[in-house]
Amino acid sequence: MSRMYSFAGISLLLAAVALVAGCASPSPSSPEKIRRALNVDTSTSVDEYVLGATDVVKVSVWRNEDLSITVPVRPDGKISVPLIGDVQASGRTPVGLAEEIEINLAQYIREPQVSIVVTSMGSHEYSDRVRVTGAVQQPVSVPHRAGMTVLDVVLGAGGATPFAALNNSMLYRKVGGEVVAIPVRLEDILNNGDVETNYAIRPGDILSVPERNF
Repeated sequence: MSRMYSFAGISLLLAAVALVAGCASPSPSSPEKIRRALNVDTSTSVDEYVLGATDVVKVSVWRNEDLSITVPVRPDGKISVPLIGDVQASGRTPVGLAEEIEINLAQYIREPQVSIVVTSMGSHEYSDRVRVTGAVQQPVSVPHRAGMTVLDVVLGAGGATPFAALNNSMLYRKVGGEVVAIPVRLEDILNNGDVETNYAIRPGDILSVPERNF
């Protein structure tokens, strides 16, 4: 995923949160959409890693060490490879990039075998974060960790303020290009020990805790 697409996804989520921030009762998505959103893999934000600007890749060409390099993906989305020059990397999977390099190298060496290893995943720095906004002690943006839950991110934000409408909290998750609003009963989690809505957090999720109406 290129950084441009990462920012676009984050902007879509933040826009959805801003849209409901002033509403008395944000509307949840349909039960079917919520079910689908809760069934997605929460360990990663993508099904397959897609390269983007600022990633660093190691290009290994079997039996051709002089052609093997470690290079960053430039802001224009390309990398420079010996013999063949610039190759588009951003928007491709590591396997797809390896296949493209093999095709181009075939003009110069016989049956090239290329492997790509991502040594630094900078393009996912923002898309793989989790954000907590609204009536919490300290709104935060933190890196996602495997096993992270709603309770973890709320505690990481210092807990809720005395003015929070805890059971009106909403978890926003981007699924298939659409933002799904998932109700979270935060008061039940924090004060009643009811963890039914203590959902596992996915990279890119935003938890919004609204204030009570006075």
